[in-house]
Amino acid sequence: MQLRLKFVLLAVVPLLLAIAAVAAVVKLQSQALTEAEHAIVEPALMDARRHELQNYVTLALASIEHLTVHDDAASRAAALDVLRQLEFGDDGYFFVYDMDGRALMHPRQPDLVGRNLWDVRDAQGRPTIQNLITRAREGGGFVDFVWLRPSTGRSENKLGYVAAVPAWGWMIGTGLYTDDIVAARERMDRQAQVAIRNTMGVIAGIAVVATLLVALAGLALNVSDRRDAEQKMRELARQVVRSQEKERARVARELHDGVSQSLVSVKFLLESAQARLDQAQPLPDAAATARGTLARGLAGVEEVLGDVRRISHGLRPTMLDTLGLVPAMRQVLDEFAQRSGVAVEIEADDSLVAPGDAGTALFRLLQEALNNVERHARATRLTLRLVAEGGALRLDIRDDGRGFDVEAVSASPQRGLGLSSMRERIEALGGRFELYSDGSGTLLSARLPLA
Repeated sequence: MQLRLKFVLLAVVPLLLAIAAVAAVVKLQSQALTEAEHAIVEPALMDARRHELQNYVTLALASIEHLTVHDDAASRAAALDVLRQLEFGDDGYFFVYDMDGRALMHPRQPDLVGRNLWDVRDAQGRPTIQNLITRAREGGGFVDFVWLRPSTGRSENKLGYVAAVPAWGWMIGTGLYTDDIVAARERMDRQAQVAIRNTMGVIAGIAVVATLLVALAGLALNVSDRRDAEQKMRELARQVVRSQEKERARVARELHDGVSQSLVSVKFLLESAQARLDQAQPLPDAAATARGTLARGLAGVEEVLGDVRRISHGLRPTMLDTLGLVPAMRQVLDEFAQRSGVAVEIEADDSLVAPGDAGTALFRLLQEALNNVERHARATRLTLRLVAEGGALRLDIRDDGRGFDVEAVSASPQRGLGLSSMRERIEALGGRFELYSDGSGTLLSARLPLA
């Protein structure tokens, strides 16, 4: 695993763990808050319902109090009529029973009126009417029971409050269905769950954004570091090339100014000795042998001088420094044409000026290309084109040789060294190197920025 990826993981993993821990704490605290809300709201809501029921019954008793002073059928009928009209909501009504369990009034279930419901029991076996009447005889109070809910047609839990009318022997009561409280709790739970899910979604979104930011920051750092590293590598390559060229120039000067001058002096001495021998009288055989030896020595010195000039010129051509890039290229091409017999054509403006590194790189590129053409291409014609376009120098070298497999040669460590060297030299200066080859010839193209 790469070091940069490890750094990114070391940044992302703790962040994700911290966000997960925050999410877990938020969820637990939200659930605890919901439970605490239930513990506070439900008793308060139940107390409010109890006070509400008690107030309803008190109001009902007050509404018929003026009628209870008379103990006659008309007053009782009037009281029942008043109580029948007291309603609150679809399921809020009053009911009246006598102390024997006979229903005297039931607005939502009129079929029960006149029936004795003393023995009615709920699904758990509890006597409903008996419990209501017992509570009324005890002075009134609250009773939990199960009764049919008119709006739904189902039997549901109900909290009732009953009171007695002693003068007439009645039990008056009303009630509220407690399933509404359960439904309210379920609504609170659902809203709490929705809030928790929304919070988890926000936290997840924050986690995703934070992870992306960390990843992007790591990527930006990686790209920036890589760019800096590449820039440093290019600068290092330039320094290496400059060092090589300086060393080549030094060796070339030493060859030209030191070894070459010494060889020239030796050659002059040998030529002088040969001239004197030639001016003397006919010599015996020993003198003739000496003259032959001098002739061979002069030929050897001449050959060594040629090699020194060639090596010096190859290391650092003087014309590249004195006359410029294009004249130096023309001289190299002329020597190549005389040596190889390949027809050469050059298209370049002698006034083109290239910076030191760019000019040296293009000149070395030409030397390597000519060496490859002479050794491998079997070409009969070579064309060089050097132009300035778009703030850059473009060099194209085309030959009509037999071509080669670019990919195979580039992949070969023995055969592709020259191509790799040319490519690296150009790319080290921020340029672009391209090579195309087929059966009809090879095109080498290099582009270097002038800035």
